[in-house]
Amino acid sequence: MQENFNDLMAFVTVAKAKSFTKAAAQMGVSQSALSHTIKALEARLGIRLLTRTTRSVSPTEAGNRLLQSIAPRFEEISSELAALTEFRDKPAGTIRITTAEHAASFVLWPKLKEFLPDYPDIKIEINIDYGLTDIAAQNYDAGVRLGDQVAKDMIAVRIAPDMHMVVAAAPEYLATRAAPVHPSDLANHSCINLRFPTHGHIMIWEFEKEGHAIKVKVDGQLLFNNGSSILTATLAGFGLAYLPEDMALEHIQAGKLVSVLQDWCPTFPGYHLYYASRRQATPAFSLLVDALRYRTP
Repeated sequence: MQENFNDLMAFVTVAKAKSFTKAAAQMGVSQSALSHTIKALEARLGIRLLTRTTRSVSPTEAGNRLLQSIAPRFEEISSELAALTEFRDKPAGTIRITTAEHAASFVLWPKLKEFLPDYPDIKIEINIDYGLTDIAAQNYDAGVRLGDQVAKDMIAVRIAPDMHMVVAAAPEYLATRAAPVHPSDLANHSCINLRFPTHGHIMIWEFEKEGHAIKVKVDGQLLFNNGSSILTATLAGFGLAYLPEDMALEHIQAGKLVSVLQDWCPTFPGYHLYYASRRQATPAFSLLVDALRYRTP
């Protein structure tokens, strides 16, 4: 039986994503077309490969055997095809990166805008995601996360210094309230919260002083799923915000924000670019890694 490799690749994508919706988005096809492709493959093989429920998709025993057998081979083929770009006169290819919003704006973009003009055949796709994405399953070339969030089996390259957090508010907000001097004082304030869009959890504010760590669940009128909206609301005087220092520093220096609880605000391991150790680096990817690499001033 001669199989269509595109159908098998579609099966691998759905099985890894465990969702027709996510797999269709990755492949750039409609969900109905992808579902038809899988049903046609199952019909030709005479075997059900996927178990479908209203909430999830998972491989059957036969589907899992097929997945474990062919997925590594497709990865090898993709890697070898990507490696052929080294024979081009210019580095080329698309590099897909998953990262959080702050890292995309304050770490990746400042470096990419210097890097990309020199390499017009290199394309970068950035996906904003607050979850700890499985980059292999989601077909990303690399991810960006804080250093302590990177899995041990990944290669990690530091691309930013350690990240210091600040709690800040507009002067007009603090004009009618006593500034907090201890994290417990936040209970008396309107705090602007972040709900992580990927998994829906509300961020807990973390503090540390002289080895004493405190985690605080804050409350307030406003709840956003991105940092830029939180900053906008903070500048407008709607409450206190917990932000990376580089996001608020310009406004603090201009007097538009006031930093509080400075001696309690923690520092986290800086952002790292991470990727699978088995990944065969293309010239384009190697150039990007070097361009993003953090170098001590």
